[in-house]
Amino acid sequence: MGCGNTFFTVLVTFSVALITYNIIISANAPLKLELPGPSRSSSSRISVDPIIKMPVDRSRGGAGSKSPGRLFHTAVTASDSVYNTWQCRVMYYWFKKFKDSPNSEMGGYTRILHSGKPDKYMDEIPTFVAQPLPSGLDQGYIVLNRPWAFVQWLQQADIKEDYILMAEPDHIIVKPIPNLSRDGLGAAFPFFYIEPKKYESVLRKYFPEDKGPVTNIDPIGNSPVIVGKESLKKIAPTWMNVSLAMKKDPETDKAFGWVLEMYAYAVASALHGVGNILYKDFMIQPPWDTEVGKKFIIHYTYGCDYNMKGELTYGKIGEWRFDKRSYDAIPPPRNLPLPPPGVPESVVTLVKMVNEATANIPNWGS
Repeated sequence: MGCGNTFFTVLVTFSVALITYNIIISANAPLKLELPGPSRSSSSRISVDPIIKMPVDRSRGGAGSKSPGRLFHTAVTASDSVYNTWQCRVMYYWFKKFKDSPNSEMGGYTRILHSGKPDKYMDEIPTFVAQPLPSGLDQGYIVLNRPWAFVQWLQQADIKEDYILMAEPDHIIVKPIPNLSRDGLGAAFPFFYIEPKKYESVLRKYFPEDKGPVTNIDPIGNSPVIVGKESLKKIAPTWMNVSLAMKKDPETDKAFGWVLEMYAYAVASALHGVGNILYKDFMIQPPWDTEVGKKFIIHYTYGCDYNMKGELTYGKIGEWRFDKRSYDAIPPPRNLPLPPPGVPESVVTLVKMVNEATANIPNWGS
């Protein structure tokens, strides 16, 4: 038995070392040597994500349907920063609340911790420890650790479910989530700022014309996405290699900036012939989306600033505010003040849900 365990440990260590070698090589090799086709199976480190402006008018996407009995595993990548950690604790609290509810097809949950070492929340949140990219390879763009972390998890973890929901720490689940994917398609939220047609000349470096029209690249990131596990196992290494190649190319890096890794996932999915149902009702993003309605997730990426009349003061710190970036060094306190009258339901719901989670999570703030 001891020999078997030793052999397994050596095998896993060798596999990780081999993938590490491959990504270092791929970062310095022509991308065309790294990308399978659909028929085949900045200078300073940023620790807090910036704000991306939201336009006034956005079109609504279509709806997906669920089939019962198709459980998906929820996976969230995170660093060991205070900022990521408190968000993961809140997210996991609400995952547990809805996991076994009617209409849920939510299976297991994993925080993929890409710090390379365990932290003190391993017993609170189911966690897989992934190794970070080799020093300097992310070029200060820490999000590049996300695809690399998924590659390790998919290779090494025993994932029971046949589908994966890729989520983020700043997601709050507001109702039971069914499996929205179907017919070999993923289910993904469409982002207004992912515009493949606009950047066709740049994307053709990674998605050549013989792969089809650039509109085959869906306007998505990697999250939220529900996708088949076997499809993701094929997509993830390509996602990683495309991300590295995009970051290495100055034109692409300048064009895509902070959302570069999102474009890389969309390209990788298209290269493997995995299309996506563009499911606009997957989530809302307060303060721009004002009602929860039929949505499943609140994504609190934007700051919420209001005066005491309940009027939005976006771009100016409000008399009342909730912004996750205010808590990059310490977790938010329990019992945050609720918004003043007139503030949209989505923002009120967000703060109430954060308050409920922090009130019930043991040792909050420690």
